[in-house]
Amino acid sequence: MRLASTAFDDGGTIPKRFTCSGEDVSPPLAILDPPARTRELALVVEDPDADRFVHWSVLRIAPDTALIGAGKVPAGAVQTENGFGDKRWGGPCPPEDDEPHRYVFAIYALDAPLGLDADASADEVRDAIGEHALARGTLTGRFGR
Repeated sequence: MRLASTAFDDGGTIPKRFTCSGEDVSPPLAILDPPARTRELALVVEDPDADRFVHWSVLRIAPDTALIGAGKVPAGAVQTENGFGDKRWGGPCPPEDDEPHRYVFAIYALDAPLGLDADASADEVRDAIGEHALARGTLTGRFGR
């Protein structure tokens, strides 16, 4: 399973448009080769350089979803609270004096619906994914201010 974007390459710089220094919209994402047994997809975007700060958490993504457009949420999907306290994309926004941070976009193929709603905590999401993940695809971008 793979995750890709037309906005940046794996290990590349996330364009300003998708950050707090720009329009702060989510980048376009392509979901490739999920396992045939996938019943649901989940997306989690974290900054491992800031204690796994969550920038986006999207659950209940239909298993046949191949593309998530820029600034879009798949129909029927649910967004849970990010580290900023919002239920939406929160773009990269590292401290201005820090080295560029890494942002890990992870898509999970799940063997069953997680059964979580928009009020699920980051830990509840991580635990549920851990119990049901069939496969994972990642895309890492970097951004500094």
